This record gives sequence, structure tokens and C-alpha cells, in this order.
Amino acid sequence: MTAADLTLAKHDATRIFARKRMIGFAVPVVILAYLAYIFIAFDIGGLLQRMRPENAVTLASDSWSYKVHVERSHRTGDIAYSIEGERKGEYPEGTHPDWVETGDITTVTLPHGHLVRLLPDNRTEYVVPGFGTVEAHFDGAAIVTNLPDPPPDWASVSDRRVAMLTEGGRITITRSKTEIFRYFPGWELFFFTLESPYYGHSFYDIVFGEQWDPTRGNIAGAAHDFWRNPMWRHADVAWAIGETILMAFLGTFGAAMVALPLGFLAAKRFSPFMAVRFTFRRIFDFVRGVDALIWTIVLSRAFGPGPLTGSLAILLTDTGTFGKLFSEALENVDDKQIEGVASTGAKPLQRYRFGVIPQVVPVLLSQVLYFFESNTRSATIIGAITGGGIGLLLTQAIQTQKDWEEVAYYIILVVLMVMAMDSLSGWLRAKLIGGR
Repeated sequence: MTAADLTLAKHDATRIFARKRMIGFAVPVVILAYLAYIFIAFDIGGLLQRMRPENAVTLASDSWSYKVHVERSHRTGDIAYSIEGERKGEYPEGTHPDWVETGDITTVTLPHGHLVRLLPDNRTEYVVPGFGTVEAHFDGAAIVTNLPDPPPDWASVSDRRVAMLTEGGRITITRSKTEIFRYFPGWELFFFTLESPYYGHSFYDIVFGEQWDPTRGNIAGAAHDFWRNPMWRHADVAWAIGETILMAFLGTFGAAMVALPLGFLAAKRFSPFMAVRFTFRRIFDFVRGVDALIWTIVLSRAFGPGPLTGSLAILLTDTGTFGKLFSEALENVDDKQIEGVASTGAKPLQRYRFGVIPQVVPVLLSQVLYFFESNTRSATIIGAITGGGIGLLLTQAIQTQKDWEEVAYYIILVVLMVMAMDSLSGWLRAKLIGGR
């Protein structure tokens, strides 16, 4: 190698290293610039200022626990006791939780030494260990407290509303009422409501104990009261789960039946006319290019809300997807099997039936079963829009902003439903495709 060659090689190496250094510097700069753009465009700073972690804590605690309400009306002075604040969860008249002492002064004992006293004239005292006694009363329409300014982190104070959230519980004072919430772990009234004669009894007592309702046996009565539980609505939930699965089933398999013959028209091997192939391929692009949620909104205006509208939305979207997948599978079939069937004197339809369909069935079934499993999840969201299935119940529970334990219940059911569909589709694939 000559000196000129060495000089040229050194120059090339220097240029390559310089380019790599430039790339190594430019890539982090571009990433940082993109992150800075996201910070500004998404208003991350404002989002952090508006963030309310305590609301997330309350939501999380409500999902795995239940609240017992002690509520005093400032108009009548009456005190009501209920679970989750629902009328159907009210304690029978004349009864109250054992941690409440009634009289001229109602004393509510909370965990960790916290204590609330409901005094005459709509006055309230809250004993907070380590802080002292918080006093609240009304001066006209304004709520007046002895809390300092600014108040502690666990208190939110205005002249119209006072809210305190501590390790003992939650207390809310407004112009109309004072509410005390005490949390307990679990989902109370999940099996029986307070009105049921089987509430508070164990499974052993129900099966082997005395008969509490003279008109029916314990097992039959307990099964009826559980199934018709007005608070958790187990019968309605089971029906909603069935509607969700039905939406996914009708939409998925209906799309498969529509897409299979159309797939032949979009496949080059079986449709010699380019205009026909082009038309059906563009139709597939259109129907799958519009998301199922958009189809749901359009169809709900045309047909009204209901599970059938959700099924049609899934059918339209999946028809486009299946049409593309099926046509591609049909274009890749082996000619030898078709020729072997044709050599027996089979007609064109028989060639398709015995020479083409057996080759594409494993691919078709695998895709259809996978989409059935996926559409089970999609049907939950679609049901929230069309008014059907478990999605509707989930949306209603979220909108009430008070039944987060029901939200958790429905989410768990959705997850279990998806897991069941996954296991079922896997078993069917093994039986129909790989289990011979």
C-alpha cells in the first residue's frame, strides 16, 4: 500500500468516525427535543399542578372496601345509617352499627382513636389524635371551623363545604348534611342485602340450620336472594356477560361467513377480472379502515342502541380484516391439490370445496378464533356505547362516582371472561387444527 493509499484510508476512517460521532450526538438531541415538545404540547406542568393523588387513593380504597355511612340531615336532624349510601343498603329502622352510640349526642367511634360527635344545632366535633378537636358549626349559611389557615393536608375547607380524610375515615360537612364514612375491607352485601333473612349467616347455618323463612327452604331462598340481590344485581350481570359474548360471537363468525366468499372475489388466483379484485379490496380497506367504535356510533343512529348494533359494528370491521386475510391465504394455496381433485372430473365448485377449502381452513379457523377472543374485549367497550352487555353496567357504575367496588367487580368479570375465551379458543384450535 502506497503512502497515498494510507492517506486516503486515514481520511475515510476519520470521516466515518466523525459521522458516527455526529450521529451519536444528534440522536440524543433529537430525543430530548421530542420529549421537550411532548412536555409543552401535553401541558405536563399544568397536569402535575392539577393532579389530585388523594382522589386516586380514595378510588383505589373504594374498589376493595365498602363504606358505612352515618348521615345527619341539617334540615330535619334525622340520622340515617346505610352501607355505601344506597337506599337499598339502609339499616332497618331502629338499628345502627355497634360502633355508634345514639342519644342527644350521637357518638361515632372510628379506628385509631378517632371520634366524631354529632351535637345539637347541627354542630360537629371531630377528635383527631395528635391534632386536637376540630369544631364545626353554622353561622347563617356559612360553615365555620376552628381549623387553621392554611388547613392541614388532610382537610379541605370552604364556607360551603368541609371535607376531612384521615386514617380514621372521611367526614364531609355541607349545608344540607354531615356524612361520616367508615371503611371496612371486603364487598359487603355481595351475597345478601340487609332485608334478607339470610344476611349475616354462614353457609353452614343456611344448609344445616333452622328454617328462617316458613314459605321456602333455606337453600332455595338463599339462592333466590343471592341471584336477585338488588344491590349487586347478579342476575343482570350474568345476562350482561351473555350479551357481551353473544355480540362478539355474532360479529366475528358473521364476518367470517361474509368474508369467505368475498375473499375468492378479491384473490387474484380465483378472480381473473382486475376490476372485480380492485373493487372488493377497496371495500375491505374501507370497512376495516373505520374503527368499530365509529361504526357503532353510526349504526346506533340508524338502528338504535342494543346488542345487535354492537354485533353489526364488529361484523363490518372484521369483514374487512377477514376479507384481506382470507384472500391472501387463498392466493397461497398449493395448485397440486387442486389439480388432483380436478383430475377426478370434479366440477369448479367441487374443486374449491375439496381442493382449496381444506388448505385454508387451518389459517381461517386460527384467525377467526383469535378475533373472537379479541372481540370479547372489544364488545365490552362497544356495549358501553350501544347500551348492551357488561360494558353498559361498567359505564353506569363509573358514572355514579360512588360504586367503585362494583367497577372492580365488573372489571374482574371481564378479565375472567377474556381468560375463559382465551382457553376456549386455544382448546378449539388444538381440536380442530392441531389435535388430529
